[in-house]
Amino acid sequence: MESNSNSKRRKTRKLIDLIIWIVGLVIVVGGLIVIGIHLYVGNSKPTIEGEAIVTVLDEDVVVNRDGTGVPHIEAKSDADLYRAQGYVQAQDRLFQMDLARRTASGTLAEVIGQEAVDSDKLFRTFSLRNAAEQSYEAYDEETKQILEWYSEGVNAFINEVNGTSKLSYEFKLLGYQPEAWTPIDSLTIGKYMAYDLGGTWTTQAFNHWALQNFTKEQLKDLLIEDSVEAKSIIEANLENPVKVDGQFNTELLPNEFSGGNSWVVSGEKTENGKPLIANDPHSGLSTPSIWYQMHLESPEQNVSGVIIPGVPGILLGHNETIAWGVTDVGADVQDLYIEIPNPEDPTQFKYDGAWEQAEVRKEPIKVKDGKTIDYEVVETRHGPIISDFINGEENSTSVFSIEWTALEPTSELKAVLTFNKATNWDEFETALADFKAPAQNFVFASTDGTIAYKATGNIPIRKQGDGTFPVPGDSSEYGWEGFIPFDELPTITNPESGYIATANNEIIGDEYPYHITNYWAPSYRYERIVELLESADNLKLGDMQGIQSDKKNLRAESLLPSILTTIKDMDAEGKYQDIITLLEEWELYDNKDAGAPLIFNLLMSEIQDSLFKDAMPEDVYDMMPSKLQLTDRMLKDAYEGSPNVWVEKAGGVEQLVFSSFETTITDIKAKYGTSVSKWKWGSYNKLTFEHPLSNAYDFLATYLNPPKQAVGGSNVTVQAAVEDGNGNVDHGASWRYVADLSDLSNAYHMVAPGQSEHVKSKWYDNQASDWVFGRYHKTKISGELDATYELQLKAE
Repeated sequence: MESNSNSKRRKTRKLIDLIIWIVGLVIVVGGLIVIGIHLYVGNSKPTIEGEAIVTVLDEDVVVNRDGTGVPHIEAKSDADLYRAQGYVQAQDRLFQMDLARRTASGTLAEVIGQEAVDSDKLFRTFSLRNAAEQSYEAYDEETKQILEWYSEGVNAFINEVNGTSKLSYEFKLLGYQPEAWTPIDSLTIGKYMAYDLGGTWTTQAFNHWALQNFTKEQLKDLLIEDSVEAKSIIEANLENPVKVDGQFNTELLPNEFSGGNSWVVSGEKTENGKPLIANDPHSGLSTPSIWYQMHLESPEQNVSGVIIPGVPGILLGHNETIAWGVTDVGADVQDLYIEIPNPEDPTQFKYDGAWEQAEVRKEPIKVKDGKTIDYEVVETRHGPIISDFINGEENSTSVFSIEWTALEPTSELKAVLTFNKATNWDEFETALADFKAPAQNFVFASTDGTIAYKATGNIPIRKQGDGTFPVPGDSSEYGWEGFIPFDELPTITNPESGYIATANNEIIGDEYPYHITNYWAPSYRYERIVELLESADNLKLGDMQGIQSDKKNLRAESLLPSILTTIKDMDAEGKYQDIITLLEEWELYDNKDAGAPLIFNLLMSEIQDSLFKDAMPEDVYDMMPSKLQLTDRMLKDAYEGSPNVWVEKAGGVEQLVFSSFETTITDIKAKYGTSVSKWKWGSYNKLTFEHPLSNAYDFLATYLNPPKQAVGGSNVTVQAAVEDGNGNVDHGASWRYVADLSDLSNAYHMVAPGQSEHVKSKWYDNQASDWVFGRYHKTKISGELDATYELQLKAE
């Protein structure tokens, strides 16, 4: 008879065998599900080899993709070139294009749901699509035709994939199909670029709030420059307060560090005697990149560079004889007006002693799985009412409207398509006359040796004031009386210095007769670029690449000696000697493996917060302009013996700095341990490329977001690496580019994280590490192309 112990062992073995079988089954089923998902997602990868029928073409077009996924499109006419450009962009970026037009048009909630309603309200209010429609009517017939050709190409791809397994997986996840593309969609995306680079209205809103809530001394110290506003403007702001706090979703506002670096060097300073050019625009870092790199060739043009998906042409890059790049001017191109509504009819507003009827536009917002929201946009003679577009208050006695250059009919696309074919500075500058919004710094180089610079855009001339505060909307004595004439915008050609550099810094001197802005970006990046350009002759292409990755922190060079003196004086017991030594030995480069940048950069953020954060609501603090510059100026003034009321309120400069230092060190130790030698800037500073769908579910973030990487640089270094307050570097150089004018058959680029938006593509995030390590790929426009994949677009 079998013993009880043997029976138990046998039952145990059977149970173990059953568990193993179940676990194995789960693994097999799970594996099959994963394989199924990969096959399902992978099935929508675009066709990049062989043939594709594109019936809108007049003749066949060849698309060669090189090893980094850059499409080289060769067509026999401009008509087919732009059709093919639309088709190819849609192949690689259709979901991004659709999301962009929906965001800018305020139709995102229709496919996303309730969480996108605030965004839709904002962009309906800012009226980008309405401005695009007006701009379209003002365009010449040639540009309209190009927009039509481009739309035909996009729609050829949409028609090819809609209703099939080839439609990109993002549409399937959200449960909708893209609608037909129109020229207005392309122009609306262009208006969104102006929005992202032109967000100066928040400065006036903040100053209006500050005028109501701070003393004269506090307010004066918050202004970058002494305001020259008329007494009547100040009185109007005080007498007609508009609610600011709690009214605006600051998560939807442009990043204060949007901008970039660009410079050109003449042949006098280069090894080969020809100019060099470098450009790296700074914007949000995302998956996919906001830029798409292309090479376009027809009998009429041969141009290469990047463009915003959804738009034809090449915005930044080069052709066979010229090269160009941009940074943001940062001009005051948005003004707020204090509007007084009629108590009997809130759609009427006081103007020169009478009630004037505003335009009321019905903008119903469709919401996925929800009811349509009845929404209205009220537009005065100055522009749309932007107060209370999210958290509305009824019966307001005063509200803000906005006047903005981008809401007028403008023709930037005509400028782009024209300068793509330019052959010299005169032709290029002539084309720039059509580039009205956003205001940009263009740098230029030519194979004939010319280097040049011009600020472009409609920059207002004000009847009164300097754009520091909102102005009364009830009087014709305020407002704009035109724009700075094109021929009087800042311009430089072939300077004696042998170089031109811009980094959103101040570009004018006291003698310039027009107002551009009082809120220039910090000058640290510009000063470092100039320092490097002036320190060497016989410059080469590699030197330009090295400057783009430069991580020297001139802010630390300026402030750290005084800060260290304070820390040493206050640390009587030598508690922080190892940290002091680390800072003293720091060579001032924000390298990812160094510990000192972790201390210094977090300390400066803590000092800034200690000065201002508790003095105002969180959303108002988010809108506060030039916090970095104000912090630096207040520290410098205090160390020179002239502390202001903000520093005194914080206990004086020594107390402010040392208490901020102790808080910073406590936080660092809690996160990274007490061993100072193991602290690294890259442990906190992580390069982040977030996909727009990754916030929906954790598994999507894991699947769609490229892995985060430790990275050097900061918000003041030439290699801009702007983190969000939690160590996520989500803002910086979205494209890097350098070109040697001795040989414009090629140029060097980096578009991170990659060319394709398809997660299964090998070009999805293959350039993310290139961003970290400063690597580039060569893109040719003539000679034997580095073609890896050839796709024939057949006309029949």
